[in-house]
Amino acid sequence: MFRLRSFSALFLALNFAVLFVACDPEDTDDPNDDLSNSEIVSGLKEALRVGTDTSVVTLNAVDGYYADDAVKILLPPEASVIFDNLSLIPGGSALVENTIKSINRAAEDAAVEAKPIFVDAITNMSIADGVAILFGTDTAATSFLKTNTYTGLESTFLPKIETSLKKPLLLGISAESSYQSLINTYNGLPGAGLLFSKITENTLSEYTTRRALDGLFLKVSEEEKKIRLDPLHRVTSILERVFAELD
Repeated sequence: MFRLRSFSALFLALNFAVLFVACDPEDTDDPNDDLSNSEIVSGLKEALRVGTDTSVVTLNAVDGYYADDAVKILLPPEASVIFDNLSLIPGGSALVENTIKSINRAAEDAAVEAKPIFVDAITNMSIADGVAILFGTDTAATSFLKTNTYTGLESTFLPKIETSLKKPLLLGISAESSYQSLINTYNGLPGAGLLFSKITENTLSEYTTRRALDGLFLKVSEEEKKIRLDPLHRVTSILERVFAELD
């Protein structure tokens, strides 16, 4: 009986010791250091909100596209055979530059339309999306946005860009109509499609829309990288906590 009582006492003592060690505050993680899944998602939503807001405001400003070589929209490369030669005639260079400025102004006007579409995608981000983004590439959040907003952005940007490009430029001729007239004339020349390739990019509005979205997502990706890599760009406490986990 004595041995049984001694064994029982020893067993209780060992269990008490294990519990004591397990509860040692020095061995327990600070609860403030642990991020819940909901906090991760909140932080990523905030990062996307900040990044998209900054990108939209930057591009929506006058010269947001036109004065930034990284996103400036030039004329379709396959149409260079026309515009390079057009610039050699009197007044041709001004026409080319005015057309380039016109398509960039159209993109700048359309940029503001991105905000509600981005907000909707950000609002609907799931916990699984958030975790994948947090531990993904340095542009994982941008990729998430592109996947979930591109179609909506394209259908929203296009009509606004079409309207902008139909505004009259020189001699009352719009950039869109001037471009299409030049392309149609070139494609109608003898030998088109046989001696030389026809130009397939025959709508300036669709081309401008695609390039405008390329520039928009480039800017969003740049903002995402800043938040991930530079603590100075983590402008809220939740951003600091979430992205500090990756430092």
